[in-house]
Amino acid sequence: MSLLFLYCSLFVFCSTLFHSTDGVLIRQFARSDKTENVSHLHFFFHDILSGKNPTSVRIIGPPYGSSAGFGSTMMIDNALTEEQDPKSKIIGRAQGFYSMAAQNDIALLMVMTLVFEDGTYKGSTISILGRNPVLNDVREMPIVGGTGQFRFARGYVLAHTVWFDANTGDATVEYNVYVSQS
Repeated sequence: MSLLFLYCSLFVFCSTLFHSTDGVLIRQFARSDKTENVSHLHFFFHDILSGKNPTSVRIIGPPYGSSAGFGSTMMIDNALTEEQDPKSKIIGRAQGFYSMAAQNDIALLMVMTLVFEDGTYKGSTISILGRNPVLNDVREMPIVGGTGQFRFARGYVLAHTVWFDANTGDATVEYNVYVSQS
């Protein structure tokens, strides 16, 4: 009788441990064995505020008396190219907006989706939401999701400005993207 009691107790314990009403515990154990697919993407982001065809336009100006443009917001549809040269092959677009989000330094809030239009990732997207302290040599921003081949994406982006024109505000930024998806 005590052996039967021991088996029944063990069964109840294990059933409770590995089962829940929403299956959370089961999913956690199942996911721990999966290997993650990590991709490294490298391209250049072209932020053009000048000329006849700007790819970044101001949609909100700074409030009166604001320092360093705090509150300014730019809507973007910037080209992503394989090489630093803006005339090189376009692989996608960065679409969204950025805002001057700091009062005492120069830092942007970046809200954008990288839309891939060519190559292996055509039709897929990566979503980025984070702080970009533009005066730092290299800035890290988080990946918060994606679609297509980047469904359930997470990771980070390292941005490095390679060219900036202080007169126009135009810039070319090198992007190294490290994205992981299940």
